[in-house]
Amino acid sequence: MLFTERDYYEDVVAMLNARGVNLEDIGELVLFGQKAIIPNLTMADAVDSVQHVLHKTEVQDAVMTGLAIDDLAEARQLPQPLQGRIDRDHGTYGIDEQLVMSILGVYGTISWTNFGYLDRLKPGIVGRLNDEQHAGGRVNTFIDDIVSAIAAAAQARIAHD
Repeated sequence: MLFTERDYYEDVVAMLNARGVNLEDIGELVLFGQKAIIPNLTMADAVDSVQHVLHKTEVQDAVMTGLAIDDLAEARQLPQPLQGRIDRDHGTYGIDEQLVMSILGVYGTISWTNFGYLDRLKPGIVGRLNDEQHAGGRVNTFIDDIVSAIAAAAQARIAHD
């Protein structure tokens, strides 16, 4: 009997939507990162690449795990001192970046450069998620890096084509 893995694409998209992120938001990041290199890249192309990335099992697992941790932290369900470190997105807490390495690894090392660029500049939805966390609205410790990593991988996928 051949084992087939379930595709959690719809679940992952719904989880991102529930936290205020849609595919077009991530597509905008792809366009932002690629506009100087591929000026005729369309939103449809960007979203298509994001969708391809989100169909990868490694990506789905990272997204589901990171969002679950953000949700648990927001519900104050984590033990201290971990709860406080994730609440504040403490500067020396790097597990959020470690988690997204599984996303970045899908399309090679170019993804890491793309991720660093997005993580540093925090354009579009990434900046809004970061601002929302620092204003005390939500715990977005993992989701901002997850969204940046998905966009970075989608950019790398385009570059490989």
